[in-house]
Amino acid sequence: MRILGISAYYHDSAACLVVDGEIVAAAQEERFTRKKHDSSFPIHAIEYCLSESKSLPKDIDYVVFYDKPFLKFERLFETYLAFAPKGFKSFITSLPIWLKDKLFQKSVIANALKDLWGKDIDWAERLLFSEHHMSHAASAFFPSPFEEAAVLTMDGVGEWTTTSLAIGSGNQLSVHKEIHFPHSLGLLYSAITYYTGFKVNSGEYKVMGLAPYGEPKYAELIKDNLIDIKEDGSFNLDMSYFNYCTGLTMTNSKFDELFGGPPRKPESTLTQREMDLAASVQAVTEEIVIKLAKGIARSTGQRNLCLAGGVALNCVANGKLLREKVFDNIWIQPAAGDAGGAVGAALGAYHLLLNQPRKLTASMDGMRGSYLGPSYSQEDIEKRLFAVGAVFKAVSDEDVINITAQALAEGKAVGWHQGRMEFGPRALGGRSIIADPRSTSVQKQLNLKVKYRESFRPFAPSVLREDVNEWFDIDTDSPYMLLVADVAKSKQIGMTEQEQKLFGIDKLNVPRSEIPAITHVDYSARIQTVHEETNPRYYQLIRKFKELTGCPILVNTSFNVRGEPIVSTPEDAFRCFMGTEIEMLVVGNCILQKEKQDKQLAKDYKNLYELD
Repeated sequence: MRILGISAYYHDSAACLVVDGEIVAAAQEERFTRKKHDSSFPIHAIEYCLSESKSLPKDIDYVVFYDKPFLKFERLFETYLAFAPKGFKSFITSLPIWLKDKLFQKSVIANALKDLWGKDIDWAERLLFSEHHMSHAASAFFPSPFEEAAVLTMDGVGEWTTTSLAIGSGNQLSVHKEIHFPHSLGLLYSAITYYTGFKVNSGEYKVMGLAPYGEPKYAELIKDNLIDIKEDGSFNLDMSYFNYCTGLTMTNSKFDELFGGPPRKPESTLTQREMDLAASVQAVTEEIVIKLAKGIARSTGQRNLCLAGGVALNCVANGKLLREKVFDNIWIQPAAGDAGGAVGAALGAYHLLLNQPRKLTASMDGMRGSYLGPSYSQEDIEKRLFAVGAVFKAVSDEDVINITAQALAEGKAVGWHQGRMEFGPRALGGRSIIADPRSTSVQKQLNLKVKYRESFRPFAPSVLREDVNEWFDIDTDSPYMLLVADVAKSKQIGMTEQEQKLFGIDKLNVPRSEIPAITHVDYSARIQTVHEETNPRYYQLIRKFKELTGCPILVNTSFNVRGEPIVSTPEDAFRCFMGTEIEMLVVGNCILQKEKQDKQLAKDYKNLYELD
């Protein structure tokens, strides 16, 4: 039984192929088209999924879309009626697009499949639709390691739902409670994202990273005016401050008046106000998430919790929820945003529609470390690198580890392209830029000279699972980089009173621990635990680095520059390597040194991609 799940037409298009209940391949369209957050029909991702599983189009039993366009149109139409005549101009602008493409998506998708695979099969007969939040819930529960769990989904909005509680048991999943549009925790966070000068649907994680530089001075103002939070975590927004229902912006003049001025202009200098706003919305988000979780635990009696939806990517809130010990176990879908809806759509059809049983494994969850994308043979890698003019040396498996670990110990930034590409927004040691976390200059250098991004952005540590509790205040699996915890007290370096008084980002240059490159200004870190069974080569590299330095940790950031999707192919990796100040590139068993490359192959990579 082969089921293809698809998410598309909003942002982060993706495809996932499930064969007999097992996820065998999943990828985002942006990785192939090189267009960040590509929303187009995921032709390349679909072709990859079939290729990876050696399937033919005729082998696909069902194609499942991750939401229901008609319900989404119903929400749009009813919202405009509720707010009329306000927003009429926006409505008449969007209506032709809906009538042409979005409302009749069954025929649009069926025709796209016919264009891709020919007209021999009536794809409309094999096409199914899942509700948006059911797709999220299915993506969270069915791959989880739990036989039974509560499932909390939180995002901007699907069709109507913005927050949902479901209960999963065996191969069944049922929704028990929902919060509906326009009341949305995700859209509140996006409103502050917009107001602080970042892009909605891509800049929310910047707000989370900026929060530790500020104080939550506006938290009470937010709770007194923007959002009414109940004891069980349910909430209502005061829509008189927002413009997203009918307008083209997230906030309005009343919102500006409340916070003392207009939104920050994108790319302008960050001030303490933006830092304090970020800290404030982060504090409110954490309060809501924890109250929701406590309410769910009380009402359901469940001891396991699964999370999905864009808000579930807020790893700071996740870490605080873990420390609250509301549930015995928490599992978070690594592709928690809309891309992961493709996974949930396919798994939901397999288990709920077809009533097929789940197969739980003791060793790992159903996402298989999220290494679900393309990989390349050594022979293919060498051909591809040769074709683009790269100068490389092919070495043994053992030498790959030894040479790379030595380069890292010497302070070099290394591009690391190995095995299958990750599915979801995080690089997990398959398509990563890696470095020495003990360096006091790595964070600033990587941000400004390699990633070409804002200097305040933190980096994550990859740490051997067996060593995590010695270096961090956490002792649980975190393979998907979705939990934040403090650096262990024994590894921290206290800041002087003078250093504590430094303005926001100036604190960044003060060493705060034995591993300053991954220690955020509040002593926290976004942790990835590395497990030998899911990524043996990356595990061996970190273990060798530990032998050389005594440190079982590497800096791990995604292999891309700002505005670029994470690299997919060896050619992508080489272009990024040549366009940045990465000093060494390791693709499969090929070692590339920057000084040995043809300088004429270097391009102006910094300005190649639109800023996110």
